[in-house]
Amino acid sequence: MLQTETPLAVPLDPEANASDLLALRVAETPDRVIFSRPSGDGWEDVTAAEFEREVIGLAKGFAASGIEPGQRIGFMCRTSYEWALVDFAAWYAGAVLVPVYETSAPEQIRWNLEDSGAIAFLGQTDDMFARFDSVRERLPLVAQHWVIDQGGLDELVAAGAGVPDEEIQRRRRLAVGDDLATLIYTSGSTGKPKGCVLTHSNFVELSRNAATVMPELVSTPGASTLLFVTMAHVFARFISVLSVHAGVRVGHQWDTTQLLPALGSFKPTFLLAVPRVFEKVFNSAEQKTVAEGKGKIFRKAAEVAVAHSKALDAGKVPLGLKLQFAVFDKLVYAKLRALLGGNAVWAISGSAPLGDFLGHFYRSLGVTILEGYGLTETTAPATVNVPTKYKIGTVGPALPGVSLKIAENGEVLVKGIDVFKEYWNNPEATAAAFTEDGWFKTGDLGTLDEDGYLTIVGRVKEILVTAGGKNVAPAALEDPIRAHPLIGQVVVVGDKRPFVAALITLDSEMLPMWLGNNGLDAKMTVAEAAVHETVRRVVGEAIAEANTLVSRAESVREFTILDTEFTEASGHLTPKLSIKRHVIVQDFSVEIDALYERAAANRQSA
Repeated sequence: MLQTETPLAVPLDPEANASDLLALRVAETPDRVIFSRPSGDGWEDVTAAEFEREVIGLAKGFAASGIEPGQRIGFMCRTSYEWALVDFAAWYAGAVLVPVYETSAPEQIRWNLEDSGAIAFLGQTDDMFARFDSVRERLPLVAQHWVIDQGGLDELVAAGAGVPDEEIQRRRRLAVGDDLATLIYTSGSTGKPKGCVLTHSNFVELSRNAATVMPELVSTPGASTLLFVTMAHVFARFISVLSVHAGVRVGHQWDTTQLLPALGSFKPTFLLAVPRVFEKVFNSAEQKTVAEGKGKIFRKAAEVAVAHSKALDAGKVPLGLKLQFAVFDKLVYAKLRALLGGNAVWAISGSAPLGDFLGHFYRSLGVTILEGYGLTETTAPATVNVPTKYKIGTVGPALPGVSLKIAENGEVLVKGIDVFKEYWNNPEATAAAFTEDGWFKTGDLGTLDEDGYLTIVGRVKEILVTAGGKNVAPAALEDPIRAHPLIGQVVVVGDKRPFVAALITLDSEMLPMWLGNNGLDAKMTVAEAAVHETVRRVVGEAIAEANTLVSRAESVREFTILDTEFTEASGHLTPKLSIKRHVIVQDFSVEIDALYERAAANRQSA
């Protein structure tokens, strides 16, 4: 199949804006709890009506501070209740948020605020403000700033005490569907960040239509989710807005070291995460059982879970497998479900492929992971597997109101209610991003099956062409290799080279436990482990296993383990933990050259 579309489930409303989603939620169910914020060791519930009152109070503060409708506010904040509060307050005031990743360096902050023309800055912590402050002299348009941890929100609310309710209602209704709702800058994985103009219709129409295909997640009584993915990224931001529309109770936990306790107390019914989180949960559980001498039991349980899920797809689960599954459900699966809060039945995964193994494993665990696909330019989801129809290994069918097409070169093209309007002040980039007949060029390679389910196979710009002329999609190798608990990140190289090779980093969090479980010195540093014979052998085995999934010409022949890690701080990962391939290849060019020179010398010697 080369093209598919899913008809709208909800008629378009070109006059609606994002603030209407909250206003209608309050009108329909004012007493429904739509947020729970941390309070002591528990959670304090906030109803729709209470949330709107706080939103209006803050919106009055923006108005009293001289912020006019359509003006931009730079916003830097961790995933928190305050993020959602400021988001809707800006819309009620008629303003536009320009999110800045909480990990951004001063120059990144400067670029987002300068390029967007922001006239104010709101940060959460003293550290965030300090980074902004270091470049403030080069931002003459930014005339005001507030810091949440220094009472900034209270200051705004107090300043707006004299603003009448009618003024906020007037401002709230000014924007129509085609107007700018937010300006989100791309992560910069392929170059300088570009500002994506997302409209009110992008959020309104996508929320209303997406809710119709996943009622099991968002419309069941007591539906709830705990957000821990950064809300500066459109992925979590959209889920937050969708949840307000659907009346889902939302909690927040930015500190991932406190994630498991938070899941245990909040008990969400569905989760939102990137694949690396699901990999970490699985690998941590496996290594912990190995340390307890129960590694064989866990591995057998994982094997049975995957077989059980595949048998469900086939339509029949053999009796012996049923009995094994029942035993492991009590011994293993129930404990893992409890780690996720005990009530989670669904999870939404995006930003990278999950892999069939984990998809089947979590499904048998009782948590079905619905993979989706999208970009900042598509307001997050363009496709998603939904509870009533999902295929593990795919990213699902198009959402209502979205069309997909596969170009002649294999690139995925998207058109519909989710597609952004343009790149901010960048007509050249905008023109390059669309075909002549209006399809958005995603830059991703994919296929559509006979049922219209999309599978992503790589990035157009990341396809490697070896010296022998073989086209190689790096993700096909990187994802299965990275699933090993010892491995942090993988970058496949080989463009214009005689064969495919890989740069490997070790997972510093998992390393001590893995070393201890394998009879090695658990205090070994990453640099020491990178050259250790046993570590190299195990990494080689993980690569050899991944090589069985591709042809010999596409397989990794050589690898080098780096004595460092790829992080956001090092500039090698985006905030959503995607690798910045062009930066890594440039920064580690010496190591890559040495890898190929060593291989050539070995062959000559042989």
